Amino acid sequence: MTDLILALDVLTREEALEIAEETSPYLDAIKIGYPLVLGTGLSIARELSGLGLPLIADFKVADIPNTNRLIAEHVFEAGFSGIIVQGFTGSDSLSACVDAADDAGGECYVVAEMSHPGALEFLSGDIADRLAHMAVRCGADGIIAPATRPERVKALREIVGRKKILSPGVGAQGGDAHEIAPLIDGMIVGRSIYTAENPAKEAEKYSFVRR
Repeated sequence: MTDLILALDVLTREEALEIAEETSPYLDAIKIGYPLVLGTGLSIARELSGLGLPLIADFKVADIPNTNRLIAEHVFEAGFSGIIVQGFTGSDSLSACVDAADDAGGECYVVAEMSHPGALEFLSGDIADRLAHMAVRCGADGIIAPATRPERVKALREIVGRKKILSPGVGAQGGDAHEIAPLIDGMIVGRSIYTAENPAKEAEKYSFVRR
């Protein structure tokens, strides 16, 4: 079974809560990032947590170890159960987030390779492989890998083994849900659900991944 994760990148509290409630029966987790948090504050996490779904903070944290630790601690104190971080700042910065996640009983995911075309300029190939190896060494719970490039997901799976792979890029970016689902642990879907006329009906279309 593959988890269905909603990337809830809307801008207002009202819209976020309405869409989250409507789609929650079909979801395994909700991922929110800067667009929503900058518009509503971290308090949105407490409000969304009432749905009983894990919340992942997609802040792609990328700073020195102490700053990473402070950010991660705030994230978990706010009610999130997972955090997404960048690994290119080095293993000491990554370990700070992993340690904060462990202390909070949460999870830490490392971006190995992103799903948009521009990612191929820097975060791909050997660099992505090295980031995946570092995620394993530092004890992260998993990595982020692109649903738009299934062949890369297969290669990264060889590196991370049974650690989780969460994949964005299905839907609006062109990733094929049926092709990627067997390769990953969590499918991240955003715009094709939250911009739909009926978000719940659109989310239900992805229910096959949860079987």
